[in-house]
Amino acid sequence: MKIVNVQTDKLSIPLIKPFKTALRTVEKAESMIVRLTCDDGTIGFGEAPPTHVITGDSLGSINYTIMEVLRPLIIGLEVEKREHIHQVIDRAILHNTSAKAAVDIAVYDCLAQKAGMPLYQFLGGNANRLETDFTVSVNSVNEMTRDAHEIVKQGFTTLKIKVGNSTINEDLERVAGVRQAVGNQIKLRLDANQGWRAKDAIAIIRKMEDMDLGIELIEQPVPSWDFEGMKLVTEHVDTSIMADESIFNPKDAARLLAMHGCDIINIKLMKAGGIAEAEKINTLAETYGVECMVGCMVESKVSVTAACHFAAAKVNVTRCDLDTPLMFASEPIEGGANYRQSQITLSDAPGLGITGVNFKKIKRGEGN
Repeated sequence: MKIVNVQTDKLSIPLIKPFKTALRTVEKAESMIVRLTCDDGTIGFGEAPPTHVITGDSLGSINYTIMEVLRPLIIGLEVEKREHIHQVIDRAILHNTSAKAAVDIAVYDCLAQKAGMPLYQFLGGNANRLETDFTVSVNSVNEMTRDAHEIVKQGFTTLKIKVGNSTINEDLERVAGVRQAVGNQIKLRLDANQGWRAKDAIAIIRKMEDMDLGIELIEQPVPSWDFEGMKLVTEHVDTSIMADESIFNPKDAARLLAMHGCDIINIKLMKAGGIAEAEKINTLAETYGVECMVGCMVESKVSVTAACHFAAAKVNVTRCDLDTPLMFASEPIEGGANYRQSQITLSDAPGLGITGVNFKKIKRGEGN
């Protein structure tokens, strides 16, 4: 089954509410949708969002990388030879992980379709259901507590609270306010998005522990490059510390795991460069006895569905942060993962189960 064409289309979906972190504010989900066509008519879908402050990718660089760099190299290749295709993609250009991920996902979609299997079965088949948390953007204490209360009313039992863009006292006030608003039965995860220094992170986490706020984990408390800082925080607090931006590839994972610099790893396909590299990271983590979460950027249901399949396939993936499709003002993606609040179900359709993208639906503002 040979690759005969690769096409891209720009997708832009307004969010119901701006998504705010310590690194950026996003009002619409933009991405490049990839369609990879094989000589037997099989079409595989992939996607790459621009996340300048994390991966360094822009819409322009993604499109150029896919259409001008990768497309000429993979046209004519047989999708069954995925190791060779992965090697070609990886060596074609440095970094540009989101563009690589989009093509990699499309290849896996085609392979699973040919096998007549949903992708989660093709990758391991552990389960076909997942539960995601829901993210509370960083805002004023009052707004965050209102948002958290509304999310819990919708049936979510785990919240991911964004912090790290202001003073330690303000972050502490936000977390305490959310905990008071939702009660003690709701799981709280914090994501500082690299917003603290190591000593400050230790200080605020210890305060939260003393206040008995019941935080499940803290995600990426220090800058991505500060591996020693990650290790320091991990060693000096009782709360679990999760690495996100510090780990893009298996080499990053091997280094931090060998240092015992984190308790959990957040795998994102757009950081890793696709499913092939994500599998390596998960295997490394499992070898060290470290569990993984699968997360996402502000992406549409195309690549998030791929992340869902990967997460569902793996026993070592014990947590999910795959909520972005729930943030959209419309849903133009046909097929894929089925969301019912926090519950995600994967169909038995071959591959990703994506059947198309309805661009007109975005313009009309229709959706779920």
